[in-house]
Amino acid sequence: MTQQFISDRAVGLKAPAPAGKSRGVWPGNPVVALWRTTIGKKAVMAVTGVILVGFVIAHMAGNLKIFLGEKAFNEYALFLRTVGEPLVPYSVLLWIARVVLLASALLHIWAAVELTRINWAARPRSYAVKRSLATTAAALTMRYSGVLLAVFIVYHLLHLTLGAVGFSSGAFSHESVYHNVVTGLSGWFVSIFYILAMGGLCLHLDHGIWSMLQTLDLNTNRISRRLRLLSRVVAFLVFLGFIAVPIAVLAGWLGPKE
Repeated sequence: MTQQFISDRAVGLKAPAPAGKSRGVWPGNPVVALWRTTIGKKAVMAVTGVILVGFVIAHMAGNLKIFLGEKAFNEYALFLRTVGEPLVPYSVLLWIARVVLLASALLHIWAAVELTRINWAARPRSYAVKRSLATTAAALTMRYSGVLLAVFIVYHLLHLTLGAVGFSSGAFSHESVYHNVVTGLSGWFVSIFYILAMGGLCLHLDHGIWSMLQTLDLNTNRISRRLRLLSRVVAFLVFLGFIAVPIAVLAGWLGPKE
């Protein structure tokens, strides 16, 4: 027995890990442990998806206020910066919302990339039988529309939030959001890119809302068709609401006061 123990030590054998513990998991941080599971990543996608979908709908509704006129739209933009005053300083709550949205978007993208890698690793070879064309198209659409949206978000922030691109010197004014939108979308190239990006958003929302409802266990056989219809209706209405602004600008329905 003693000789066997010495022999084991000599070849570097280690005692088995205690039951209930696994390598690579930090037991003291359940959030990290959950994130490392597929279920955790899907949960992150679902929760951040709820936040992002809520923002998209609210942002679309706010954009439509531009049809109330220049004064009403600028007052709405000013409200977003002054909300919470005097309890909180000017624009602080707006920046907090922006940080939360940015963090949600980054986590959403990160979880999507990780799940895609897990999916590819689990299927290193092509299936011997053909997969459903609808399933394949949906997966490909989500990836490409997600990339398109990521590019658009970066451009949109640089364009209409910071005025760093798309404006001549002195043409951008933080105090006149109506003027910025009309001027910024007056070019065909920018408006067409905007409309295409909203088409990508529509496709992404259609499949994304449906997947989010499934992950949150809100989908049942009894209401499955209704939820599928709901996801498509919401996605299409968001698409119409967003493209209404660039179309109105290009058509000359929106512009500076005479």
